[in-house]
Formats: sequence, C-alpha cells, structure tokens
Amino acid sequence: MNTESLIAIDVHTHAEVSCWNPFDNYGEEYDRAADKYFRSSRRPTIAETIAYYREQRIGLVMFTVDSESQIGRRRIPNEEIAEAARDNPDILIAFASIDPHKGRMGAREARRLIEEHGVKGFKFHPTVQGFHPYDRMAWPLYEVIAEHRLPAIFHSGHSGIGSGMRCGGGLRLEYSNPMHLDDVAIDFPDMQIVIAHPSWPWQDEALSVAMHKPNVWLDLSGWSPRYFPQQLVQYANTLLKDRVLFGSDFPLITPERWMKDFEQAGFRPEVREPILKTNAMRLLGLTAPAPAAD
Repeated sequence: MNTESLIAIDVHTHAEVSCWNPFDNYGEEYDRAADKYFRSSRRPTIAETIAYYREQRIGLVMFTVDSESQIGRRRIPNEEIAEAARDNPDILIAFASIDPHKGRMGAREARRLIEEHGVKGFKFHPTVQGFHPYDRMAWPLYEVIAEHRLPAIFHSGHSGIGSGMRCGGGLRLEYSNPMHLDDVAIDFPDMQIVIAHPSWPWQDEALSVAMHKPNVWLDLSGWSPRYFPQQLVQYANTLLKDRVLFGSDFPLITPERWMKDFEQAGFRPEVREPILKTNAMRLLGLTAPAPAAD
C-alpha cells in the first residue's frame, strides 16, 4: 500500500457484489431490511469501490462475510477480493471471511488463502455467523490466524442485519457482546483482535476488554462520529489512542460523511492522524512510527 500518498486507511469496507459468481437471491430479505435500516441501497462492485477510494486517496481493507451456515447465502469468493488486492496493491488490502462452522476445513482454507493468495487478515460477524467467539469450534481458524500473526476483525454490538424483520431474522444479538472476546484474547495473544463498531449496548465492555488486553483494538465503523458514546471519544483521546482505527462500513456509510463528522466529534488534534492512518499502518504491518511515550 502506497501510504505516503494516502490521507487515511479505512479498515472496514465490504465487498457487496461478485463479478465471478451469479447473484444469489437466497436470503435477499436481509438486504431489503438492511436497506431500510441504513437508509442506503448502495451495492457497488469491487472495482467501483476501488475506483471511488482511489479518487478519495484513502486506502481500504475489504472483506466479505461468510454466513453460509446460518443464512444459507453463497458468499462472495475470498479469492475474488484477494485478486483485486493483487491488482491494486497501492490502495487495497484483502481480508478473508470463513464461517467458523466449517471447522478444520475452514482452517485449511484460511492457510491456503494466506499462503497462496496473500490475504492479510480475517473478518468475523458472530451474530450473522451464529456463534460465540469463545466457542472452541472456531479455535482451528484462530490457530492459523495467530500462527501467521494476522489481525481479525469481529463485529460487535447491535446488528443492522436482521433489524425490523420478524424475529430479527433469527439472528441473536448476544453473540456480538464484545466481552465474549476476552477468552479469545487470552488464548491467542499473537492475534491482534479488532472490535468493530461502537459496541452499543455494550460500549463499556468493549473499552474494558481493550484496556485489559493489549492485543485488542477498536474500529470506529458503522456509525457517524456524531453519535459516538462520550466514553468512546474519551478513551480514544487518551488511554486507547494508539489502538483506535478509522473504519466506515462502506458502502453503508461513506468515508466522506464519516470524516466530515469526525472533525466535529470532539477528537483531539493530536489523535486524528493516528486514528485515520498510522494506527492502521502498525496493525497491518506497514511502515509507521511507534507511538510516542506519555
């Protein structure tokens, strides 16, 4: 990634449309509910997303969410995103998503994606994938990620996916309580864990885990900074300033809107560049200055 030319690195963007596989309309009701919840129906291709981010001079981490066991919808191929990253190394880093229910087969896939396709991290969504992060079912996957010292992003808090559907679409919010990551952080200290989104209604739990476990980070995706809980801003300004990351949740939220609202959200001037860029550079193994000593 050509970090010198970038103004920021967005660690949380979604691949929404596959150009390799035909559209799978199974479970499309989740899309319609999400459109209503987020008031957005943007579904760009991977190429369209890359072109947009290049125009904005923002690097991006992109992934899909493999929820084939829980929802039954065919995922976007991880290899498709990895190929896009190989073709656009100046701006795109590929993360993969593997349903933890795939067990050791999933672990074999993770190793192949890392060693043959250059994947640089992984994304989990406990609510949509239907598992507790501490479930030993996921351990084979975590072992591969930790062995390669790669980061893993975990959705936390409320989920817009399923919101407003009958029975919430059968999706359980409790899976995404960030306190469930405490056991994972203990057993896998070499895996950098990113708690994604303001973790409402468990924001204090997320802050506690990040404060206690030095391999736990926070990304600020999924919400406009105008609506961040006060304690999240407070810790990002002080005790956790070196482990807080810019993420948008594109295409649900655009980086333009996020960054505009970020300027007015009470973040101190000295933490803005680390949050927008240099903290992500350290997480992703790119060249970045070490955090200044207090």
